[in-house]
Amino acid sequence: MRFLMQRRRFDDLSEQEVLALAISSEEDDGRIYRSYAERLRADYPDTAKVFDGMAKEEDGHRASLIELHQKRFGEVIPLIRREHVAGFYARKPVWLVENLSLERIRAEAEAMERDAERFYLAAAQRTTDAGTRKLLGFLAAAEAGHQKAAEGLEQANLDEAARESEADSEKRQFLLTWVQPGLAGLMDGSVSTLAPIFATAFATQNTWTTFLVGLAASVGAGISMGFTEAASDDGQLSGRGSPVKRGIASGVMTTLGGLGHALPYLIPHFWTATIIACVVVFVELWAIAWIQNKFMDTPFLRAAFQVVLGGALVFGAGALIGAG
Repeated sequence: MRFLMQRRRFDDLSEQEVLALAISSEEDDGRIYRSYAERLRADYPDTAKVFDGMAKEEDGHRASLIELHQKRFGEVIPLIRREHVAGFYARKPVWLVENLSLERIRAEAEAMERDAERFYLAAAQRTTDAGTRKLLGFLAAAEAGHQKAAEGLEQANLDEAARESEADSEKRQFLLTWVQPGLAGLMDGSVSTLAPIFATAFATQNTWTTFLVGLAASVGAGISMGFTEAASDDGQLSGRGSPVKRGIASGVMTTLGGLGHALPYLIPHFWTATIIACVVVFVELWAIAWIQNKFMDTPFLRAAFQVVLGGALVFGAGALIGAG
């Protein structure tokens, strides 16, 4: 709260401070674009070229703003940044954008330029000082120029073939990093926990005990699968991506797969809970078949047969053991 109260209002800034704020903002945006380029260079070199070009554009505009400041106010530029001004547009930290899709990163860059242009235009409309209005209009025009320059850079570096190639690479990376580990976890959690849960259910007919066994089995399997996936491959040679991401995908989906048919046993009536759990199992198995069909191009009937048959065998084993 104290930090917010210490922030300056944009309307209270002098023309020199507004120009200094624009200079620091251009510098920050150039660094952001370079960070995007470095993050994308290995997998998406054509898009990395676009961001390299956008960073150079930011450098050019910053140089023009510095030259304007030198002419009007001298060599010493006041230290003022976006976070010092209340209501000024903010930028997301680069580490928050790292996990976004390629198109989302491009859209984020476009939004950066639009935010800056809108802010300068709105600020120009609020001021009554002719010099400040002229300055803010110049800054808005510069941001609009950034957008046009970015569009030109994309046309120069990203033809249709390059876009399709990068889209295919992005899809493949998504499948390797998230879908495959998550699907393996969901299958393991949904199928492997059937036996202990239903064996406990039919052996005790105690819903609370069954729930505790299901919870323990699901969480334990999730932790085991997560660590196994993360430790099995660092992703450097295989290209499967971050082991942490894969471990999270596998561990979380394993836990959810087991919890799906454990949670109904929070219902105190045994047969009601068991019937609902069986329905949940059916939904889980068909969801697995649908994911295999959609993302892994497995024929739906074959995927359904494999998953349902495996699930039925494990369920049957658990029920027989518990009843015996």
